[in-house]
Parts: sequence; structure tokens; C-alpha cells
Amino acid sequence: QVHLVESGGGSVQAGGSLRLSCTASGYSFSSGCMGWFRQAPGKEREGLAALYSDDGSTVYADAATGRFTISRDNAKNTVYLQMNSLNPEDTAMYYCAADPGLAPAAVATMWDYWGQGTQVTVSS
Repeated sequence: QVHLVESGGGSVQAGGSLRLSCTASGYSFSSGCMGWFRQAPGKEREGLAALYSDDGSTVYADAATGRFTISRDNAKNTVYLQMNSLNPEDTAMYYCAADPGLAPAAVATMWDYWGQGTQVTVSS
């Protein structure tokens, strides 16, 4: 059974940084893909970044490009999202996702496994 656990969320002032972590159990990092999404109240779940194991490629949404970085530590079965230059519009619940195939980074419905989420709140 696949289990994803996020951590690292919290409250930060605008301009600050956070690093989110997602540790997976029952899932192999050697194939498939890992991604980060977020959902603000009243809005749809938004894809931010994805990392594809077959070639190590990464994909970023416009909202994440230049500010967020996805990375992984295979030995720890953990994927990270480093977030810099945060602003209040980044306030949301952040979710880790995994898929054994090549799920599109922006299409949440095509990802098989999800964590419970970690809250990020950015104050001005």
C-alpha cells in the first residue's frame, strides 16, 4: 500500500522560504513520477512541479517557475519542494502526489496516490 506523508508547511512572511518534504512508503522512486500540487480555498487543485524518474526531467507550472524547485533523495524515498520568494497568493494546502506512470504535471486527476497535505500560510 502506497503511503505519502508531507511535512514542512507552516506560516511565513512574504519573501520567505519553506522546504516541503514528502516521504513515500510502498512506492518505488525508480519509476513513475512524483509531483507537488496545491489547493487554495474555493479553487481547483493546481499542479506546481513534477519529477519524472525515467529521465530525471522536471516540469514546472508558471506559478512555480523561478521560485520553486523539486528534488528527490532516493535513499530516503523523499521528494522535496523548495519554495522561495513566497507571497500571500501562495497560501494553500500543498499536496504530494505519485504515479507509477507518466502523469501530466498539470492534471491532478491522473495521479494515483496522494498525501494528506501540509498547510502553507504566507502573510504580508
